[in-house]
Amino acid sequence: MKKAYFNWSGGKDSALALYRALQSGEYEVSLLFSAVKKGDARLAMHETGVDLLKKQAASIGIPLVVWEWNPASPVEEYRAAMGRQVAQLREMGIETALFGDLYLEELRVHREKNCAASGMEAAFPLWGMGAEQVMGAFVASGFKGVVTCVDGAVLGEGFLGRAIDEEFLRDLPPGADICGENGEYHSFVFDGPIFQAPVPFRVSERGYREYPDPAGTGTHRFWHCRLA
Repeated sequence: MKKAYFNWSGGKDSALALYRALQSGEYEVSLLFSAVKKGDARLAMHETGVDLLKKQAASIGIPLVVWEWNPASPVEEYRAAMGRQVAQLREMGIETALFGDLYLEELRVHREKNCAASGMEAAFPLWGMGAEQVMGAFVASGFKGVVTCVDGAVLGEGFLGRAIDEEFLRDLPPGADICGENGEYHSFVFDGPIFQAPVPFRVSERGYREYPDPAGTGTHRFWHCRLA
């Protein structure tokens, strides 16, 4: 088996991809790796804090490595720092980086290029699965998750905090990717076949962030709920 680490977001794609990687028998997953915002100690967009990431890892039974980064740092500085971190994992004998990406080709090429620069192979356990197949497998496998962030241009605030189940998928509006692969929504998974026990959590606060619209027509709003 190849010794690997998993790039862990705590969300549905990560959970299902890790499950498939473990089931395949191809990988020995030595650790989970999460990059969080420095000073905030939360995953960007997902809004999941380090404490909950640690609880997930403890229930899964795989050690977690947390790497802090400054969102205000230049892209080149971020890439160099990340490269050094991946190189350290390679020195531990880890040869494969696992990702939960589904079908964004440009993103896959980007990850493969960055991993190769540190002597690491990139692998994608969910790659090639259709959106409906991915979500069908997630629900049928018994995973349980909640929505932690939604793009207000696509989904209403009412989707925030909802369970990811068949009803949720039916309620998504036309044009929305049911996997949220275009950023429509992000999630936190608290139970399923990779967990020894459910991860306890509660919604601590709700709010929104506004960013300049890429089209230059105003602001773009993301609704989010923080978990504790």
